[in-house]
Amino acid sequence: MGGNRLKIVMYPWFAMGHLTTFLHISNKFAEKGHKIFFILPTKTQSKLDQFNLHPDRIKFIPITVPQVDGLPDGTETTADVPFPMYSLLRHAMDLTEPVIESLLRELKPHFVFFDFTHWLPALARRLGVKSVHYCTISPASVAYLFRDEPAADAFLEPPPGFPPSAIRLHKHEARGVDWINNAKEFGSGMKFVQRILMAAEECDAMGFKSCREMGPVLEARLERDQFQELILGFELTGFPFLAALKPPIEAETVEEALLEGFRERTAERGVVHGGWVQQQLILSHPSVGCFVTHCGWGSFSEAMVNECQLVLLPHVGDQPINARLMGGDLRVGLEVEKGDEDGLFTREGVMKAVRVVMEDDSEIGNEIRTKHAEWREFFLREGLESSYFDDFVHRLQRLLEH
Repeated sequence: MGGNRLKIVMYPWFAMGHLTTFLHISNKFAEKGHKIFFILPTKTQSKLDQFNLHPDRIKFIPITVPQVDGLPDGTETTADVPFPMYSLLRHAMDLTEPVIESLLRELKPHFVFFDFTHWLPALARRLGVKSVHYCTISPASVAYLFRDEPAADAFLEPPPGFPPSAIRLHKHEARGVDWINNAKEFGSGMKFVQRILMAAEECDAMGFKSCREMGPVLEARLERDQFQELILGFELTGFPFLAALKPPIEAETVEEALLEGFRERTAERGVVHGGWVQQQLILSHPSVGCFVTHCGWGSFSEAMVNECQLVLLPHVGDQPINARLMGGDLRVGLEVEKGDEDGLFTREGVMKAVRVVMEDDSEIGNEIRTKHAEWREFFLREGLESSYFDDFVHRLQRLLEH
Protein backbone atom coordinates (compact mmCIF):
# COMPACT_ATOMS: atom_id res chain seq x y z
CA MET A 1 0.00 0.00 0.00
CA GLY A 2 2.92 2.34 -0.68
CA GLY A 3 4.22 2.74 2.86
CA ASN A 4 0.67 2.86 4.27
CA ARG A 5 -0.07 6.03 2.28
CA LEU A 6 -3.73 6.35 1.39
CA LYS A 7 -5.33 7.55 -1.84
CA ILE A 8 -8.66 9.20 -1.05
CA VAL A 9 -11.36 10.73 -3.25
CA MET A 10 -13.54 13.45 -1.69
CA TYR A 11 -17.02 14.11 -3.10
CA PRO A 12 -18.98 16.48 -0.82
CA TRP A 13 -22.43 18.00 -1.30
CA PHE A 14 -22.37 21.14 -3.44
CA ALA A 15 -22.60 23.61 -0.54
CA MET A 16 -19.71 25.76 0.65
CA GLY A 17 -20.08 24.62 4.26
CA HIS A 18 -19.65 21.00 3.15
CA LEU A 19 -16.93 21.72 0.60
CA THR A 20 -14.79 23.64 3.11
CA THR A 21 -15.29 20.97 5.77
CA PHE A 22 -14.15 18.23 3.39
CA LEU A 23 -11.19 20.37 2.36
CA HIS A 24 -10.26 20.84 6.01
CA ILE A 25 -9.98 17.10 6.60
CA SER A 26 -8.21 16.79 3.25
CA ASN A 27 -5.54 19.15 4.58
CA LYS A 28 -5.22 16.92 7.66
CA PHE A 29 -4.72 13.83 5.49
CA ALA A 30 -2.24 15.63 3.23
CA GLU A 31 -0.28 16.82 6.26
CA LYS A 32 0.29 13.14 7.08
CA GLY A 33 1.48 12.39 3.54
CA HIS A 34 -1.71 10.95 2.02
CA LYS A 35 -2.93 11.77 -1.51
CA ILE A 36 -6.30 13.47 -2.01
CA PHE A 37 -8.42 13.84 -5.15
CA PHE A 38 -11.09 16.46 -4.48
CA ILE A 39 -14.08 16.48 -6.86
CA LEU A 40 -15.98 19.77 -7.03
CA PRO A 41 -17.97 22.00 -9.43
CA THR A 42 -15.75 23.77 -11.96
CA LYS A 43 -16.15 27.43 -10.97
CA THR A 44 -16.05 26.61 -7.26
CA GLN A 45 -12.36 25.71 -7.38
CA SER A 46 -11.26 29.36 -7.41
CA LYS A 47 -13.08 29.90 -4.10
CA LEU A 48 -11.25 27.01 -2.44
CA ASP A 49 -7.74 27.34 -3.88
CA GLN A 50 -6.60 29.60 -1.03
CA PHE A 51 -7.65 26.98 1.56
CA ASN A 52 -5.69 24.16 -0.09
CA LEU A 53 -2.65 24.08 2.19
CA HIS A 54 -0.99 21.17 0.38
CA PRO A 55 -1.48 21.61 -3.38
CA ASP A 56 1.22 19.01 -4.02
CA ARG A 57 -0.92 16.35 -2.31
CA ILE A 58 -4.46 17.67 -2.83
CA LYS A 59 -5.56 17.69 -6.46
CA PHE A 60 -8.81 19.44 -7.36
CA ILE A 61 -10.83 17.64 -10.04
CA PRO A 62 -13.48 20.01 -11.44
CA ILE A 63 -16.63 18.58 -13.00
CA THR A 64 -19.60 20.14 -14.78
CA VAL A 65 -22.89 20.17 -12.88
CA PRO A 66 -25.50 18.56 -15.17
CA GLN A 67 -28.42 20.61 -16.41
CA VAL A 68 -31.77 19.90 -14.77
CA ASP A 69 -35.13 21.35 -15.77
CA GLY A 70 -35.92 24.29 -13.50
CA LEU A 71 -32.35 24.78 -12.30
CA PRO A 72 -30.90 28.12 -13.51
CA ASP A 73 -28.01 27.89 -15.96
CA GLY A 74 -24.62 28.03 -14.26
CA THR A 75 -25.86 26.78 -10.88
CA GLU A 76 -23.05 25.02 -9.01
CA THR A 77 -23.69 25.32 -5.27
CA THR A 78 -26.51 26.10 -2.85
CA ALA A 79 -25.27 29.69 -2.79
CA ASP A 80 -26.55 30.08 -6.35
CA VAL A 81 -30.20 29.18 -5.68
CA PRO A 82 -32.88 29.61 -2.98
CA PHE A 83 -33.68 26.73 -0.62
CA PRO A 84 -36.73 25.47 -2.60
CA MET A 85 -34.37 24.65 -5.49
CA TYR A 86 -31.94 22.58 -3.43
CA SER A 87 -33.78 19.40 -4.45
CA LEU A 88 -33.03 20.19 -8.10
CA LEU A 89 -29.35 20.62 -7.29
CA ARG A 90 -29.36 17.28 -5.45
CA HIS A 91 -30.90 15.68 -8.52
CA ALA A 92 -28.16 17.25 -10.64
CA MET A 93 -25.54 15.79 -8.30
CA ASP A 94 -27.18 12.37 -8.61
CA LEU A 95 -26.81 12.65 -12.39
CA THR A 96 -23.01 12.83 -11.98
CA GLU A 97 -22.87 9.11 -11.10
CA PRO A 98 -21.42 8.06 -14.51
CA VAL A 99 -18.70 10.75 -14.21
CA ILE A 100 -17.83 9.64 -10.68
CA GLU A 101 -17.68 6.00 -11.77
CA SER A 102 -15.26 6.91 -14.55
CA LEU A 103 -13.06 8.87 -12.14
CA LEU A 104 -13.00 6.08 -9.56
CA ARG A 105 -11.98 3.59 -12.26
CA GLU A 106 -9.19 5.91 -13.38
CA LEU A 107 -7.90 7.01 -9.96
CA LYS A 108 -8.22 3.64 -8.18
CA PRO A 109 -8.39 5.16 -4.66
CA HIS A 110 -8.49 3.23 -1.42
CA PHE A 111 -11.43 5.30 -0.11
CA VAL A 112 -14.11 7.69 -1.28
CA PHE A 113 -15.57 10.14 1.28
CA PHE A 114 -19.12 11.40 0.67
CA ASP A 115 -22.18 12.78 2.46
CA PHE A 116 -25.43 13.08 0.44
CA THR A 117 -24.71 10.81 -2.56
CA HIS A 118 -26.48 7.71 -1.23
CA TRP A 119 -25.61 5.74 -4.38
CA LEU A 120 -21.85 5.99 -3.86
CA PRO A 121 -21.37 3.01 -1.47
CA ALA A 122 -22.83 0.53 -3.98
CA LEU A 123 -20.83 2.05 -6.83
CA ALA A 124 -17.62 2.02 -4.80
CA ARG A 125 -18.16 -1.59 -3.71
CA ARG A 126 -18.42 -2.74 -7.35
CA LEU A 127 -15.07 -1.09 -8.04
CA GLY A 128 -13.28 -2.41 -4.94
CA VAL A 129 -13.22 1.00 -3.22
CA LYS A 130 -14.15 1.52 0.44
CA SER A 131 -16.75 4.24 1.12
CA VAL A 132 -16.81 6.55 4.15
CA HIS A 133 -19.91 8.56 5.05
CA TYR A 134 -18.34 11.73 6.45
CA CYS A 135 -20.81 13.56 8.69
CA THR A 136 -20.47 17.30 9.14
CA ILE A 137 -22.82 17.29 12.14
CA SER A 138 -22.48 15.84 15.63
CA PRO A 139 -22.97 12.13 16.46
CA ALA A 140 -25.73 13.15 18.89
CA SER A 141 -27.60 14.86 16.05
CA VAL A 142 -27.26 11.84 13.76
CA ALA A 143 -28.60 9.51 16.47
CA TYR A 144 -31.49 11.80 17.44
CA LEU A 145 -32.63 13.20 14.09
CA PHE A 146 -32.10 10.59 11.41
CA ARG A 147 -34.94 8.15 11.98
CA ASP A 148 -37.99 7.40 9.89
CA GLU A 149 -40.85 8.41 12.18
CA PRO A 150 -44.55 8.61 11.24
CA ALA A 151 -45.31 11.84 13.12
CA ALA A 152 -43.56 15.01 14.29
CA ASP A 153 -44.36 14.36 17.97
CA ALA A 154 -41.97 11.40 17.93
CA PHE A 155 -39.06 13.85 17.75
CA LEU A 156 -39.99 15.54 21.03
CA GLU A 157 -38.15 12.74 22.84
CA PRO A 158 -34.92 10.90 21.99
CA PRO A 159 -35.10 7.47 20.32
CA PRO A 160 -34.86 4.21 22.30
CA GLY A 161 -31.31 3.49 23.41
CA PHE A 162 -30.25 7.15 23.37
CA PRO A 163 -27.86 7.87 26.30
CA PRO A 164 -29.23 9.80 29.31
CA SER A 165 -29.26 13.44 28.26
CA ALA A 166 -30.97 16.81 28.54
CA ILE A 167 -31.50 16.76 24.78
CA ARG A 168 -35.16 17.22 23.87
CA LEU A 169 -36.83 19.17 21.08
CA HIS A 170 -39.50 21.84 21.36
CA LYS A 171 -42.68 21.47 19.32
CA HIS A 172 -41.63 23.90 16.59
CA GLU A 173 -38.26 22.14 16.27
CA ALA A 174 -39.88 18.69 16.03
CA ARG A 175 -42.14 19.94 13.24
CA GLY A 176 -39.10 21.27 11.38
CA VAL A 177 -37.23 17.96 11.66
CA ASP A 178 -40.29 16.03 10.49
CA TRP A 179 -40.68 18.34 7.49
CA ILE A 180 -37.03 17.95 6.45
CA ASN A 181 -36.94 14.18 6.97
CA ASN A 182 -40.23 13.45 5.24
CA ALA A 183 -40.44 16.06 2.49
CA LYS A 184 -41.71 14.14 -0.53
CA GLU A 185 -39.06 15.50 -2.85
CA PHE A 186 -35.49 15.96 -1.67
CA GLY A 187 -33.83 15.28 -5.00
CA SER A 188 -34.45 12.42 -7.46
CA GLY A 189 -37.76 11.59 -5.78
CA MET A 190 -36.17 10.56 -2.47
CA LYS A 191 -36.90 11.79 1.03
CA PHE A 192 -33.99 13.30 2.95
CA VAL A 193 -34.08 10.67 5.69
CA GLN A 194 -34.02 7.91 3.05
CA ARG A 195 -30.81 9.33 1.59
CA ILE A 196 -29.08 9.54 4.96
CA LEU A 197 -30.19 6.14 6.24
CA MET A 198 -29.23 4.42 2.99
CA ALA A 199 -25.82 6.10 3.03
CA ALA A 200 -25.23 5.10 6.66
CA GLU A 201 -26.38 1.51 6.17
CA GLU A 202 -24.41 0.77 3.01
CA CYS A 203 -21.10 2.58 3.59
CA ASP A 204 -18.02 0.78 4.93
CA ALA A 205 -17.36 3.34 7.68
CA MET A 206 -18.63 6.60 9.14
CA GLY A 207 -16.54 9.58 10.20
CA PHE A 208 -17.59 12.63 12.20
CA LYS A 209 -16.13 16.12 11.97
CA SER A 210 -14.67 17.06 15.34
CA CYS A 211 -11.64 19.24 14.56
CA ARG A 212 -11.61 23.02 14.50
CA GLU A 213 -11.95 25.09 11.37
CA MET A 214 -12.90 28.56 10.22
CA GLY A 215 -16.57 29.37 9.84
CA PRO A 216 -19.15 32.17 9.79
CA VAL A 217 -20.51 33.70 12.97
CA LEU A 218 -24.20 33.05 12.22
CA GLU A 219 -25.14 30.98 9.16
CA ALA A 220 -28.91 30.80 9.47
CA ARG A 221 -31.12 33.29 7.66
CA LEU A 222 -33.73 34.73 10.00
CA GLU A 223 -37.10 36.25 9.24
CA ARG A 224 -36.93 40.04 9.16
CA ASP A 225 -38.68 40.52 12.51
CA GLN A 226 -36.39 38.00 14.25
CA PHE A 227 -33.35 39.61 12.65
CA GLN A 228 -34.44 42.93 14.12
CA GLU A 229 -35.18 41.43 17.55
CA LEU A 230 -31.66 39.98 17.61
CA ILE A 231 -29.79 43.18 16.84
CA LEU A 232 -32.09 45.23 19.07
CA GLY A 233 -31.27 42.74 21.82
CA PHE A 234 -27.58 43.45 21.26
CA GLU A 235 -28.31 47.15 21.57
CA LEU A 236 -30.20 46.63 24.83
CA THR A 237 -27.24 44.87 26.46
CA GLY A 238 -25.31 48.13 26.50
CA PHE A 239 -22.17 46.27 25.39
CA PRO A 240 -20.15 46.93 22.22
CA PHE A 241 -20.98 44.31 19.57
CA LEU A 242 -20.15 42.87 16.15
CA ALA A 243 -23.05 41.07 14.46
CA ALA A 244 -22.01 39.01 11.43
CA LEU A 245 -25.31 37.89 9.90
CA LYS A 246 -26.82 36.86 6.62
CA PRO A 247 -29.53 39.23 5.40
CA PRO A 248 -33.00 38.18 6.57
CA ILE A 249 -35.13 36.17 4.18
CA GLU A 250 -37.06 39.20 2.92
CA ALA A 251 -33.99 41.42 2.29
CA GLU A 252 -31.06 41.55 -0.12
CA THR A 253 -28.67 43.19 2.36
CA VAL A 254 -28.41 43.62 6.12
CA GLU A 255 -28.47 47.39 5.69
CA GLU A 256 -31.99 47.47 4.27
CA ALA A 257 -33.22 45.28 7.15
CA LEU A 258 -32.05 47.64 9.90
CA LEU A 259 -34.69 49.78 11.57
CA GLU A 260 -34.53 53.52 11.06
CA GLY A 261 -32.22 55.18 13.55
CA PHE A 262 -30.42 51.97 14.59
CA ARG A 263 -27.16 52.86 12.85
CA GLU A 264 -27.12 56.30 14.41
CA ARG A 265 -27.86 55.01 17.94
CA THR A 266 -25.17 52.31 17.85
CA ALA A 267 -22.55 53.94 15.61
CA GLU A 268 -20.04 54.29 18.45
CA ARG A 269 -20.27 50.71 19.72
CA GLY A 270 -21.90 48.39 17.19
CA VAL A 271 -21.22 46.92 13.74
CA VAL A 272 -23.66 44.81 11.70
CA HIS A 273 -21.80 42.99 8.92
CA GLY A 274 -23.39 40.97 6.13
CA GLY A 275 -20.33 39.16 4.80
CA TRP A 276 -18.11 36.25 5.77
CA VAL A 277 -15.73 36.74 8.68
CA GLN A 278 -12.82 34.77 10.13
CA GLN A 279 -14.67 33.58 13.20
CA GLN A 280 -11.68 31.84 14.75
CA LEU A 281 -9.64 35.05 14.82
CA ILE A 282 -12.53 37.06 16.25
CA LEU A 283 -13.31 34.60 19.04
CA SER A 284 -9.68 34.43 20.12
CA HIS A 285 -9.40 38.22 20.49
CA PRO A 286 -9.12 39.25 24.17
CA SER A 287 -11.73 42.01 23.83
CA VAL A 288 -14.48 39.55 22.83
CA GLY A 289 -16.35 38.54 25.99
CA CYS A 290 -19.46 36.81 24.61
CA PHE A 291 -20.29 34.74 21.52
CA VAL A 292 -23.93 34.45 20.43
CA THR A 293 -23.82 31.27 18.36
CA HIS A 294 -26.30 29.48 16.10
CA CYS A 295 -24.82 26.24 17.52
CA GLY A 296 -23.45 24.75 14.33
CA TRP A 297 -21.08 21.87 15.06
CA GLY A 298 -18.02 23.72 13.74
CA SER A 299 -18.81 26.77 15.84
CA PHE A 300 -19.13 24.55 18.92
CA SER A 301 -15.54 23.31 18.73
CA GLU A 302 -14.22 26.79 17.98
CA ALA A 303 -16.10 28.32 20.89
CA MET A 304 -14.93 25.70 23.37
CA VAL A 305 -11.24 26.54 22.95
CA ASN A 306 -11.73 30.28 23.44
CA GLU A 307 -12.50 32.22 26.61
CA CYS A 308 -15.59 34.14 25.46
CA GLN A 309 -18.86 33.13 27.11
CA LEU A 310 -21.56 31.38 25.08
CA VAL A 311 -25.15 32.41 24.38
CA LEU A 312 -27.00 29.76 22.39
CA LEU A 313 -29.48 30.70 19.66
CA PRO A 314 -30.23 27.60 17.53
CA HIS A 315 -32.36 27.92 14.44
CA VAL A 316 -32.61 24.88 12.16
CA GLY A 317 -31.37 21.35 11.52
CA ASP A 318 -28.94 19.95 14.07
CA GLN A 319 -28.51 23.29 15.85
CA PRO A 320 -31.16 22.64 18.59
CA ILE A 321 -29.50 19.29 19.42
CA ASN A 322 -26.13 20.99 19.79
CA ALA A 323 -27.68 23.75 21.90
CA ARG A 324 -29.17 21.23 24.37
CA LEU A 325 -25.85 19.39 24.46
CA MET A 326 -23.91 22.60 25.19
CA GLY A 327 -26.43 24.22 27.52
CA GLY A 328 -28.00 21.18 29.17
CA ASP A 329 -25.47 18.35 29.29
CA LEU A 330 -22.17 20.26 29.35
CA ARG A 331 -23.47 23.48 30.96
CA VAL A 332 -21.07 25.65 28.97
CA GLY A 333 -23.62 28.12 27.60
CA LEU A 334 -27.07 29.64 28.12
CA GLU A 335 -29.84 29.28 25.55
CA VAL A 336 -32.03 32.24 24.63
CA GLU A 337 -35.64 31.60 25.65
CA LYS A 338 -38.06 30.87 22.79
CA GLY A 339 -41.73 30.09 22.45
CA ASP A 340 -42.35 26.32 22.47
CA GLU A 341 -44.96 26.46 19.70
CA ASP A 342 -43.73 29.30 17.47
CA GLY A 343 -39.99 29.25 18.23
CA LEU A 344 -39.80 33.04 18.42
CA PHE A 345 -37.41 34.96 20.67
CA THR A 346 -37.49 38.57 21.85
CA ARG A 347 -34.94 41.34 22.17
CA GLU A 348 -35.39 41.15 25.95
CA GLY A 349 -34.58 37.43 25.87
CA VAL A 350 -31.36 38.09 23.95
CA MET A 351 -30.36 40.86 26.35
CA LYS A 352 -31.11 38.70 29.41
CA ALA A 353 -29.02 35.75 28.20
CA VAL A 354 -26.03 37.93 27.31
CA ARG A 355 -26.09 39.73 30.65
CA VAL A 356 -26.42 36.49 32.64
CA VAL A 357 -23.26 34.97 31.15
CA MET A 358 -21.34 38.25 31.31
CA GLU A 359 -22.14 39.56 34.79
CA ASP A 360 -19.80 38.53 37.62
CA ASP A 361 -22.54 38.36 40.28
CA SER A 362 -24.70 35.90 38.32
CA GLU A 363 -24.83 32.41 39.90
CA ILE A 364 -25.80 30.79 36.60
CA GLY A 365 -23.11 32.78 34.79
CA ASN A 366 -20.46 31.71 37.27
CA GLU A 367 -21.39 28.03 36.87
CA ILE A 368 -21.25 28.35 33.08
CA ARG A 369 -17.86 30.07 33.19
CA THR A 370 -16.47 27.36 35.47
CA LYS A 371 -17.70 24.52 33.25
CA HIS A 372 -16.48 26.28 30.12
CA ALA A 373 -13.01 26.70 31.62
CA GLU A 374 -12.88 23.00 32.51
CA TRP A 375 -13.82 21.87 29.01
CA ARG A 376 -11.53 24.43 27.42
CA GLU A 377 -8.59 22.96 29.33
CA PHE A 378 -9.56 19.49 28.07
CA PHE A 379 -9.87 20.53 24.42
CA LEU A 380 -6.53 22.36 24.52
CA ARG A 381 -4.60 19.36 25.82
CA GLU A 382 -1.42 18.96 23.79
CA GLY A 383 -1.77 16.36 21.08
CA LEU A 384 -5.50 15.71 21.67
CA GLU A 385 -6.71 16.50 18.16
CA SER A 386 -3.69 14.88 16.53
CA SER A 387 -4.13 11.66 18.51
CA TYR A 388 -7.77 11.32 17.43
CA PHE A 389 -6.88 11.89 13.79
CA ASP A 390 -3.98 9.42 13.91
CA ASP A 391 -6.35 6.82 15.36
CA PHE A 392 -8.86 7.56 12.59
CA VAL A 393 -6.20 6.99 9.92
CA HIS A 394 -5.09 3.78 11.64
CA ARG A 395 -8.66 2.46 11.62
CA LEU A 396 -8.99 3.26 7.91
CA GLN A 397 -5.78 1.37 7.18
CA ARG A 398 -7.03 -1.62 9.16
CA LEU A 399 -10.29 -1.54 7.20
CA LEU A 400 -8.31 -2.17 4.01
CA GLU A 401 -7.11 -5.47 5.45
CA HIS A 402 -10.63 -6.89 5.46
